[in-house]
Amino acid sequence: MSGWVVVAGLGPGAADLVTPEVQAALAEATDVVGYIPYVARIAPRPGLVLHPSDNRVELQRARFALDLAADGRRVVVVSSGDPGVFAMASALFEALEGYDPAPDIRILPGITAMLAASARIGAPLGHDFCAINLSDNLKPWALIERRLRLAAEADFAMALYNPRSRSRPEGFARALEILRDTCGPGRLISFARAVSTPDESIRTVTLAEARPDMADMRTVVILGNGATRRVGAWVYTPRSAP
Repeated sequence: MSGWVVVAGLGPGAADLVTPEVQAALAEATDVVGYIPYVARIAPRPGLVLHPSDNRVELQRARFALDLAADGRRVVVVSSGDPGVFAMASALFEALEGYDPAPDIRILPGITAMLAASARIGAPLGHDFCAINLSDNLKPWALIERRLRLAAEADFAMALYNPRSRSRPEGFARALEILRDTCGPGRLISFARAVSTPDESIRTVTLAEARPDMADMRTVVILGNGATRRVGAWVYTPRSAP
């Protein structure tokens, strides 16, 4: 049987948010490849080999998956959320450049963190929005600052991924400074941590009240635009222009 590679999104955390399409691919797989905590979400079974690896070896992981498929294995590369949003789909295609012959490849979507968080909060992404990864592991901090400032000046709502880690706690503090400077202190900002898991917490404050320690690597931060407002317990952004 010919090998294949599926890059699959496991959603934000809850098992019932994994799509049936992804579940079917996992049931057919001989191998699952991915970052350690994502592979840990896959139940072991006879005939399935799990290959967990560190978070900073995306290209090596992708090449390993391609090599397994070349040997006839049925490989699922797992990501949290959606595999095309700051995840393994891009790494796989980068590894595919110059790889010949290419195996059968499919990308299976999942519910990414900003959409799961938005649904819990209300509809903060109801108008134009952008997503920015605040990790500077793969791009310089100067570029992150420029994109934050320009997005704020354009009045986009924003979903901010990977806001604050133990190794780079200062970055999110700087990001909040930029947003306060550009958007003003009254802008609504929501912190959605571990959405759809037992550890879920949702908190909405103003930029004046926001603190760096409100976020960690399990948090997606959603900043409203100039028209974003509360209605009861919910936060939403009108679809009409501000």
